[in-house]
Amino acid sequence: MTADLIAFILARWDERERQLAEDERVALSATSGPWWHNPSKVWLGAQAFEAYDLAQGEEFVGYGESPLSGCIAATGPGGHAQSKADAEHIARWNPQRVLDEVRRERAEIEAKRWILAQYGVALERGTHRELEMVVRFMATPHAEHPDYRKEWRP
Repeated sequence: MTADLIAFILARWDERERQLAEDERVALSATSGPWWHNPSKVWLGAQAFEAYDLAQGEEFVGYGESPLSGCIAATGPGGHAQSKADAEHIARWNPQRVLDEVRRERAEIEAKRWILAQYGVALERGTHRELEMVVRFMATPHAEHPDYRKEWRP
């Protein structure tokens, strides 16, 4: 059972590393930051800007040091709660944060791979029950995967 469990986990990490590479590619091609959202500012489209009609303003995610730098995304009417929440969420996931998360998660996967490589034989022998439980927990984020087995639950 342990060999199958470890193979399952390694396959999921391989999948995740491919996704991380895609996340990194997208973040590197996105407009660089800083990204920000300021709920006291609104983005005005061309017509609203010409008329300086703040009532037509939209919540937005800006980039750069100034509101005049540009808009990454307009999320809806200014002052609208959902528009504000969406803008704040987008701003928090700016490219630099994504790149930081990619680096962190790659390091985490590398460390976990090392653990499995170092203790794989002991796991097969069943001599480290606590470690086996840790490995079972490593698989739980993938419990919805069709190859996950119920007997692997911690």
